[in-house]
Amino acid sequence: MVSRVIPVDDFDLVIFGATGDLSHRKILPGLFRRFVAGQIPPKAQIIGAARTDQSDDDFRAEAKAAICEFAGVKADDATLAEFLGMLGYVPIDAKGEGGWKELKSRMRDGAVHAFYFSVAPSLFGDIAERLAGHGIADDDSRIVVEKPFGRDLETARALNATLAQHFTEQQIYRIDHYLGKETVQNLMAVRFANVLFEPLWNAQFIDHVQITVAETVGVTGRGAYYDKSGAIRDMVQNHMMQLLCLIAMEPPYHFDPDAVRDEKLKVIRALEPVEPHEIVRGQYQADGDAPSYLEDAEDPASRTESYVAMKVRISNWRWQGTPFYLRTGKKLRARTSEIAITFKEPPHSIFDDSGHPKANELVIRLQPNEGMNMRVMIKEPGPGGMRLVQVPLDMSFADALGPEGRDMPDAYERLIMDVIRGNQTLFMRGDEVEAAWAWTDPIIQAWEDSKRAPEPYDPGSSGPDEALRLMHRDNRRWREIR
Repeated sequence: MVSRVIPVDDFDLVIFGATGDLSHRKILPGLFRRFVAGQIPPKAQIIGAARTDQSDDDFRAEAKAAICEFAGVKADDATLAEFLGMLGYVPIDAKGEGGWKELKSRMRDGAVHAFYFSVAPSLFGDIAERLAGHGIADDDSRIVVEKPFGRDLETARALNATLAQHFTEQQIYRIDHYLGKETVQNLMAVRFANVLFEPLWNAQFIDHVQITVAETVGVTGRGAYYDKSGAIRDMVQNHMMQLLCLIAMEPPYHFDPDAVRDEKLKVIRALEPVEPHEIVRGQYQADGDAPSYLEDAEDPASRTESYVAMKVRISNWRWQGTPFYLRTGKKLRARTSEIAITFKEPPHSIFDDSGHPKANELVIRLQPNEGMNMRVMIKEPGPGGMRLVQVPLDMSFADALGPEGRDMPDAYERLIMDVIRGNQTLFMRGDEVEAAWAWTDPIIQAWEDSKRAPEPYDPGSSGPDEALRLMHRDNRRWREIR
């Protein structure tokens, strides 16, 4: 199978915060990979902008080091030199006037203008104001903003209002890299391009859904920052909410940005409030010389969670009675992200002597080894009667798609190219962000009011024991984290 690479239009991309970690690890290496793939036109221009006072050549040397370390693709010196020749740099004062005239002089007429805000949200308004005030951005320009999109409903509304003073909703691209993952997008393909699944995609046939995002690392080195957000702000309100929406949404009338986002918004607005006994929060403990969460957070009285599990219900005809179980945490047994759809068991078994058939299960793996796995019942090979056994129908993209499956574009690569194309399908809309916070805020407020400390759990485990009981009360079990 050969994947098609469709070049994008000529563009000028300005990366604010170009000397930062995200630019070094994801944005610049991702752009280089797209250049090697032939997707970026040779006359495109990539301009770094940050406080650091340096020259174009200094920035190119910095970009070269980042690409060599993080791009993960082999390219000859000539190709790398050609890409670095597309790069420039402008020292910029986000809160002042320094550098803006120079930046404007570098922008070309006739090219798509895109501006990536790889900076703290507190600078979004200042940069947006100066892009508009200096005439750098026009009516067709696009801005890309990174999460967090506020820390509650009030701040999210304020942030949306600030950006709306200078840019229309059609120009704002709120990026969530989870939506750029190949398997996440395949959720829509599996559901809406296969008659096999969509007729069964409802409460009549699906028993429950599990969404797991587990990490093996803690928050060492950024504990003070993480302690201001916690697992629900860092993961549930954005990444996991988006996964839930793609699973639960109704079929859009067309694969169109607003049509898709309209259906996602309906899911968020249909979420029921979560009862306190249906939420479990946890903090990882120390492990030998490895510090505990409280030590990493540098606050022995912290009640911020490094783990959260919850039972979520959706009040609509499709999903009434089918629970969604969400869990995410730090320092767990393995690094994995997956969605597991467990179907109901057959209402009657004709195989009386072979045990009751187990439920079918569709597992979508987001990381590592992106792919899908369907567990079905078959007859166990051999003579001696009808004995049933559950086996996986396994498809990893690396095996099924050949070389293209092993070298799929990184999420940031795909999303940045979508910005240049002007395709907002995989980006969050302002009302979507606000609706997510409107659902999340009461949960966080209830925790703060209760003053209850999170449950401790051992590093390398699957989380607090209380999370296991959350499922056991419903006669269900979490999938093993592995």
